[in-house]
Amino acid sequence: MERTVTVVPEDGLHARPASQFVETANEFDADVQLGRADEDDLVPAASMLAVTGLGVGHDESVRLVAEGDDAEAALDALEDILSTPEAKQ
Repeated sequence: MERTVTVVPEDGLHARPASQFVETANEFDADVQLGRADEDDLVPAASMLAVTGLGVGHDESVRLVAEGDDAEAALDALEDILSTPEAKQ
């Protein structure tokens, strides 16, 4: 499964939003990867270093790719994080 999502948090995928994103990615029985929407390279969504290393900012689009039993639920949860203006506490 695959989705393209625009990053809404002002900090992009840095600091708190990235931490919440990685924590959520690890909660599902799915292999989730992400990358910039305009590039082919993907990194593991379960790695804080890989996610922050992408340097994705506010209003940029990312591609989420998930495989596994919980793929759709994982994509739903991760899309929610990326489309929420401020990371949930």
